Amino acid sequence: MSTGSELPIALRAAYLALHRQSEAQFAAHGVTADQFVLLATLARGGHALTQRELARRMSSDPSTVRAMLALLEPRGFVERSTHPTDARARTVALTAAGERMFRQLWTAGEPIRARMLDALEPGEAETLVRLLARVAGALNPELPPIHEPSPSHSPEDEA
Repeated sequence: MSTGSELPIALRAAYLALHRQSEAQFAAHGVTADQFVLLATLARGGHALTQRELARRMSSDPSTVRAMLALLEPRGFVERSTHPTDARARTVALTAAGERMFRQLWTAGEPIRARMLDALEPGEAETLVRLLARVAGALNPELPPIHEPSPSHSPEDEA
């Protein structure tokens, strides 16, 4: 196998499998996998982020993030405000309802995370996260660093 040509295909296959499983799991909650990533990013930050910073941390396009916010805000999961020092910027914060939804989705996603971990030998998950973070950083140096989760990572760790 030529790893140079197989790596992008393998990464895409893994991403699509995760995305499809997450979409199916979160559909009962009326939330997409990408919206979950937005809620998780806000939960991990622990405080309001500018829309630009939120998009950067999600590795997403600002217009895509804006569209997701337009769907999540009326549901009461996020609130947007004018930035305190930059009138052109908007800040985004997770509401109490958004925090509850994030926790429900985290729980709903547990079987998916368990299947991913079951596919790996002990210690491989940490190695995989480290290697993927290195690849992501090499392809886009502006990405924020990916912090390795602890083996017991949960929404409580986000608070």
